[in-house]
Amino acid sequence: MLTYGQHKIKTPVVLAPMAGITNTAFRRLCQNYGGGLYVAEMVTSRALVEHNPTSWRLASHHSSEKIRSVQLYGVEPKTIGQAIEMLLEADRADHIDLNFGCPVPKVTRKGGGAALPWKKDLFEAIVQQAVKSAGDVPVTVKMRKGIDDEHLTFLDAGKAARDAGAAAVALHGRTAVQYYSGKADWQAIAELRESLPDVQVLGNGDIWSATDAVQMMHQTGVDGIVVGRGCLGRPWLFRDLEQAIDQYLENPNKPVKVDKVQPDLGEVVDAFREHAGLLVEFFENEDHACRDIRKHVAWYFKGYPVGGDLRSQLARVESIEQMDEILSKLDRDLPYPGEEAEGPRGRQGNAKKKCVLPENWLDSRELSEKHSKELLEAELSVSGG
Repeated sequence: MLTYGQHKIKTPVVLAPMAGITNTAFRRLCQNYGGGLYVAEMVTSRALVEHNPTSWRLASHHSSEKIRSVQLYGVEPKTIGQAIEMLLEADRADHIDLNFGCPVPKVTRKGGGAALPWKKDLFEAIVQQAVKSAGDVPVTVKMRKGIDDEHLTFLDAGKAARDAGAAAVALHGRTAVQYYSGKADWQAIAELRESLPDVQVLGNGDIWSATDAVQMMHQTGVDGIVVGRGCLGRPWLFRDLEQAIDQYLENPNKPVKVDKVQPDLGEVVDAFREHAGLLVEFFENEDHACRDIRKHVAWYFKGYPVGGDLRSQLARVESIEQMDEILSKLDRDLPYPGEEAEGPRGRQGNAKKKCVLPENWLDSRELSEKHSKELLEAELSVSGG
């Protein structure tokens, strides 16, 4: 169980915020399958302070979401504090998560995202201000191991977050240079867990199944897990995770037996169609919803013998009526295809040769006036990490 302030999360599973993915529609779909904490996609603190309507829309929740969780990205304590105060004044959040994991070059080249914890004074100031502004509302931190293997920040940042009053720290076991490539370093997660016995620690990276989740908890000793790309096109993964982790926590020494969800094509079609309907409700615009669901087609139908022509039609769908017509052509009785439907999905790519950073960023762990000015340009429309 995770304890975030007054909130008790029985199944310690967190849906990782993913830009363009974890909107209200997807969160509602996932929470229908299993317990956990479902975090909204990241918004920038500056956008909230400047009353950007799109960002405020992303920071909204459905009445069925019992814990309204918002992830913020920011590079300056004052703006972070103002954004949190505005969210609470508008009664929009029960939990605030701070993003220090974005590895995207357009963000790190200004010193933001995964590059920011290198500046210890700035990182500490942001978390301290966030906790102060949030008051009784719990604040958590999500971060990466560091910039690269020679410039790791996770131990220092974890301790700073704890000392600032963060309710939990989540570590993605990759560096910024790794992006989403290679294998997540679960040993680093275990190291962070060992170094922070007095605060909740969560692990993130390479959780593609309930078995992976239990193995991470067993190997690292974390209090919970964060799952991102593993649930793309598989919202039913949260049912497996709830079964497995609840069993594990009840008796860590007993083998976990999970009645794994193995959907036939008809069940996949129903989930895909429900997702599309929820997107229409979220965007209040059928055309926008259809454009948004297109990116999910490959994830939902991964491994299933759906012809290339039908996949292509779904990836260009323009209306719900057209979608229903295309889906009606699929053989709903086709069985779960096994391992072909499992495994990695979403962003992967190759590791970067180096992390793009401001000039002389690595020369000092303290923030210079020059870098402080550059950082103000970093708070653009960015994706989570």
